[in-house]
Amino acid sequence: MNNRHVYIAIEGVIGVGKTTLARLLKPTFDAKVLLEVFEENPFLARFYQDRERFAFQTQTFFLLSRYQQQHEAIPGALALQNLISDYTFDKNKIFARLTLSGDELEMYERVQDILGGRIPKPDLVVFLRARVEHLMERIAIRDRSYERTMDSQYIAALAQAYDAYFTTYVSSPVLKVETDELDYVHNRAALEQVAEMIRAKLMAGPVQERLL
Repeated sequence: MNNRHVYIAIEGVIGVGKTTLARLLKPTFDAKVLLEVFEENPFLARFYQDRERFAFQTQTFFLLSRYQQQHEAIPGALALQNLISDYTFDKNKIFARLTLSGDELEMYERVQDILGGRIPKPDLVVFLRARVEHLMERIAIRDRSYERTMDSQYIAALAQAYDAYFTTYVSSPVLKVETDELDYVHNRAALEQVAEMIRAKLMAGPVQERLL
């Protein structure tokens, strides 16, 4: 890494451990942590109960909320130190393509493309992956009220959508990390392994690998 402050974004399916890893990496990279604000979405609980009816409202609220947060926070943070976020602005398209269709999806993506052009791109996206059964276990353990009705079919579809999206993603370099057997929460050596993978990928520059 050079002397310029770096922006690392952590991505992956619900329950994969994005926020946890961001917080754990904070001291290693002497970074500010930017966490997604999602509990303020007034449509979220209703979306999980009736996805078709509340998809557009939920996704639009997230789009504007994420834009406001990142547009305001990222430049200021990077002026002072490294930054680690537990989400990317691009994740909006992953969820939108899974839940919207037709004119709603077309309009949504047009708005996102306009807003996304004003958001700094990460120097590296860390894409966390896990098997669906492990994701469901983690979701159950954290026991968020609006996630209690979430089913494994939705998580499986979301995992496939993430894999498809990052297979062709070129906006930033991507580091894929399989987390099923990597307990960076309780194993300091595993956390250092992830940190070293990140350092190596940042040093390698923008060369992309296919996520196959």
